[in-house]
Amino acid sequence: MATVNLRSFRQVVNHNKGRMKRFLTKLEKKRPKGFHALEIEANQEVWGKTDCLDCANCCKTMSPTYTPEDIRRISAHLGMTAKAFKEKWLYKDKTGDWMNVKQPCQFLDLRTNMCDIYAVRPRDCAGFPHHVKKRMNADYMHMYKQNIEYCPATYRLVETVMEKLNSHK
Repeated sequence: MATVNLRSFRQVVNHNKGRMKRFLTKLEKKRPKGFHALEIEANQEVWGKTDCLDCANCCKTMSPTYTPEDIRRISAHLGMTAKAFKEKWLYKDKTGDWMNVKQPCQFLDLRTNMCDIYAVRPRDCAGFPHHVKKRMNADYMHMYKQNIEYCPATYRLVETVMEKLNSHK
């Protein structure tokens, strides 16, 4: 597996994100026949080359949304009340969602890129980057458009799909 250089990744994303977002907008409107199978194949290829512990950019640059169940589960794991957990680690954003007060995530070990609360991590973290759960369809295309900037696996997935579709023309 190739090591992720986050500085280079950001440069590549900045150079290509407009083209990739236009591609995703086209897919949002119309996906070609056999697209789902191609998406599954590309997803398997990407995860065969990706090690999240090599990167952890999501934990370094994004915050999960904490559900009430996440807050109960994590605070119990840490031996805190939900109120104390929220006061210490979270804030309520303008939409009413509970988010981390700091970045990188307070639970990320920066030496190992491992999560200190992995077994009880927020549902958002457990599902990220949501490739399999939320296929490339119109309802979730916004997620892919956002995540290409944060997740090398999402970027590679979109890039791989683009290459595969272009080779079938």
